[in-house]
Amino acid sequence: MSSKAKTGWTTPADLKARVQKLWDRGTLPASMVEENSLFPLRLTLKGPGSRQLSENFTDVRSWISQLRSASGPYRIVWRTVNHRVLGSNDIPSELWIDTIEDALGLIGKQDAASTFMDMISLTRQKEPALLPWLSKRPMQALELSASWPLLLQIVAWLRAHPRPGIYPRQIDLPGVHSKFIEQHRGVLSELFDLVLPPDAIDTQATGTINFCRRYGFRDKPLRVRFRLLDPDIEILPSGTDQDITITTEAFARLDIPVRTIFITENEINFLAFPPVKEAMVIFGAGYGFRNLAGIDWLHDRNILYWGDIDTHGFAILNQLREYLPHAESFLMDRDTLFAHRPLWGTENNPETATLTRLTAEERSLYDDLRNDKPANRLRLEQERIAFQALLDALEKLSHRFQPNHFPSFNESFHVRDHAALNEKKNAR
Repeated sequence: MSSKAKTGWTTPADLKARVQKLWDRGTLPASMVEENSLFPLRLTLKGPGSRQLSENFTDVRSWISQLRSASGPYRIVWRTVNHRVLGSNDIPSELWIDTIEDALGLIGKQDAASTFMDMISLTRQKEPALLPWLSKRPMQALELSASWPLLLQIVAWLRAHPRPGIYPRQIDLPGVHSKFIEQHRGVLSELFDLVLPPDAIDTQATGTINFCRRYGFRDKPLRVRFRLLDPDIEILPSGTDQDITITTEAFARLDIPVRTIFITENEINFLAFPPVKEAMVIFGAGYGFRNLAGIDWLHDRNILYWGDIDTHGFAILNQLREYLPHAESFLMDRDTLFAHRPLWGTENNPETATLTRLTAEERSLYDDLRNDKPANRLRLEQERIAFQALLDALEKLSHRFQPNHFPSFNESFHVRDHAALNEKKNAR
C-alpha cells in the first residue's frame, strides 16, 4: 500500500488508541459510576473512497483483512459496493464496541476497572454522597485506591464529630495517623465539602493551608520569631539573648515601643542585623504571611522587607503587601543589584506572573528580571549583599524617617560600636 493510499485509513491501532483516550480522560471509568452506559459505542471509521477501491484494491483488501483479524472487541458493520470493474464487494462501513467489557479488553484495563468497581461499591455502601467525586475524578481515585477505605473512615468520623476542636493527630482510627491526614489534605477537603453540613464548614478558610480552620480542627500554632534591635528595649531579663519566638496570638498582644520593623528571609541576616533604635527584625517565612496577618499594631509601624533580588523575592514582597500594604522594600533596588554584579547567581524556576502591588520602580526591576534583561534568570541572594551596604542603607533611613525613629545612627549602625553598646547595656 502506498504511503498516500494509507493516509488516514483507520487501523486496529487507531481504534485501540481512541478507546485508550476514553480511559485516560476518565470517560470510561466515570460511566461506571453513573451507570450511564456509553455502549454500544460507535467508533469513527475512515476508509478508502471509490477511486482508491479501483486503483488500490490490493491495499484495500489488506486493510480489510487487518480490521477483520483484529475484530472481536469491536464489531464491523459491512456494506456492499458494486464496482463496474471489480464487481460486488463488502467493505467496512461502521465500527462498534458493544459493551464496556469489550472496551476494557481492547485496552487491557480489566484489572484497573475491577479495582474501581470495588471502590464504587464500597463508597455506595459507606458514603454515597461521595459518588459524584468518583465520577468527577476517577483517575485520581484509582491512584488512591489503596488508601480509599481509610479516607472513607475519616470522612465518616468527621461527619459524626463535626468541628471536633482537636488536633488531627487525636483522631483514633486504625491505620490513620497525622501524616496520613497531612498527605491527603487536598482530597479530604473535597470529600468533606461533599458530606458535611454547611454549618460545619468555615467557608472563609480556603486552601489546604487553612484545612484545620475550615473543618474545626485545632492547628499547630503559628509562631513569630523576632529580635529586638534597640539595646534599650528588653522583654526577657537583662543579659538574655533577645532572639524570641512566640505564638502569633502572643505576638499580637505585645506592646513593644518599636517604630520600625524589618523582615528578612535569611537567618544569618536576621541574626547579624545591627542595632537600630526603636526597631526589631522578624525572621520571614517566604511565601505565606499567615503569622503576621491580622496583627493590628503592625499597621502603625514602618515595615521594611528585605528579600532576594530575584523574581520570587518581588513575588513575596507583593504577597506581603496583601496583609501590610504600606510595607516597603529594602535593599531590593537596581543600585544594590549592580553594585554586587560579581556575586550574581541563577534563579531556578523564575516567577513570570504580573504582580500588582509593586511600586513603579520595583515593577520595572521585576519586569527586567522576568524578561532576562540584566542576565538570564538573574538572582542576587540577600546573604551575598555586603554588610557595609546594609549599614549604609540604614544610615540613609535616618534622614528619611522622623528623627525619633532613628535618633543615634552614628552610634547604632557601625560594627565597631557594637561592643560599646553592649557595655552600656550591661552597665544598666
